[in-house]
Amino acid sequence: MVEGFDIVKSPEDVPFYAGLLLTSYSLCQAIPSMYWGVLSDRIGRRPALLIGLAGDLATFVLFGLSKSFTWAIVTRSLNGVFAGNSAVVKSVVAEISDDSNRPRMTALLPLMWNIGVVAGSAVGGLLADPANQYPSIFGRCEIFRTFPYLLPCLVGSLTTAMGLFVGLFKLKETLVIPPVAAVPEAQENGAATETTPLVVQQSPEQQQSMLALLTPTCRRVLTINVLICLAISMYYHIYSMFAASPPRDGGLGFNTQGIGISLAISGLVVIYLQLVAYPKLVQKYGTLRCCQIGLLGMVPVFFAIPFLSLLSARVEQLVANRVPVDLLVSQSWMSPAGLEYGMLWFLLLALLLARMVGDILAFTSINLIVSNIAPTKTTLGAMNGMQQFSSTCTRIIGPMLSGTLWGWSIKHKMVYPFNSHLVWVLCGVLIAVSWKMAMALPSSVNVFASGQLPRRRQ
Repeated sequence: MVEGFDIVKSPEDVPFYAGLLLTSYSLCQAIPSMYWGVLSDRIGRRPALLIGLAGDLATFVLFGLSKSFTWAIVTRSLNGVFAGNSAVVKSVVAEISDDSNRPRMTALLPLMWNIGVVAGSAVGGLLADPANQYPSIFGRCEIFRTFPYLLPCLVGSLTTAMGLFVGLFKLKETLVIPPVAAVPEAQENGAATETTPLVVQQSPEQQQSMLALLTPTCRRVLTINVLICLAISMYYHIYSMFAASPPRDGGLGFNTQGIGISLAISGLVVIYLQLVAYPKLVQKYGTLRCCQIGLLGMVPVFFAIPFLSLLSARVEQLVANRVPVDLLVSQSWMSPAGLEYGMLWFLLLALLLARMVGDILAFTSINLIVSNIAPTKTTLGAMNGMQQFSSTCTRIIGPMLSGTLWGWSIKHKMVYPFNSHLVWVLCGVLIAVSWKMAMALPSSVNVFASGQLPRRRQ
């Protein structure tokens, strides 16, 4: 898309302007995310979601009409502003669920995100510039010749339009607040009666500021969330470069097919882990314990992955003329090179699966904990907004940091851990620190605090 803009003078300019386009979206998503949560605490979840969906729908279609880089960056930035209300979705899920199904429903959110990322990438690649890709079907459509990227934006907007339709006609307000001052003596133990009002508007005095929410436990939880997100964002950015780099540079020497296969196989377990295994584990061990186990399990994985480059280099040495690793599939599996190549794949997939399990246990649990520690339902949106803001910031910093460190480490060829292991060691240290902090969290984070009826003050 960027190649077609007049601002790009040579192919070497494309990565820079493409990076600006991506960064503008992420920045504009991060900054308002906290305020979307606060807004939903004041006007309700439903209006905040509908405003976000309507804005996302309009700006995404306008993005497809881009003919200049200025238009593209403005519309994409506005699209990021409206996409920042994803924190409101977490609040809705927390409010419409209970202790029996909240882990399963929370686990659906990252699963839906991953499905959307995969489907969106496919739609964008298959439907971009349809007049030239499919001339027999769209060759005579002047609008797609003028706006070659409009079709994928229109198709992608269909899901947003469906969400907007469901929100308008089916979604009910979920911000139901029990009264604080009017709880009778008979209800002090949490029992509701026929006279208990469903919705009570809180006064400004009852609504806590975001600064007041930053209790020691809250600060610790948000710090753990930042460390996890930073490590995971660095991993996702660095893995493809690590797998594609030759063994002499500390990589595996895979081509795009090998990289895709390794990611696809490890990704197949996501649905089972999110929808089946995780809810059972939370029910048995608790949210906090699952988070601690997931973090602890990822630490050795990050330290171990870069050592696979030594095995990849060993395989290449066993093959004449230094045949690339990907061509070894034609070799006999019973040959020394074939056996070690099989061992390479076995160890790689085992480590990737272990990382995936740890990721799901830790990240899904921290999402639950963030919702659990919100003291009232009128602060749930603000709490999720702060988490969304910090997570989005790490998705900006992580790729830049990991890419810079990877390039520096393979260029200077220093000793361990400043060689090609540097990024992986940093990821492991970040997760180890977050595990240490998680071990100090109180067991009260297992309980959805804002779901408890407050007691009347004596």
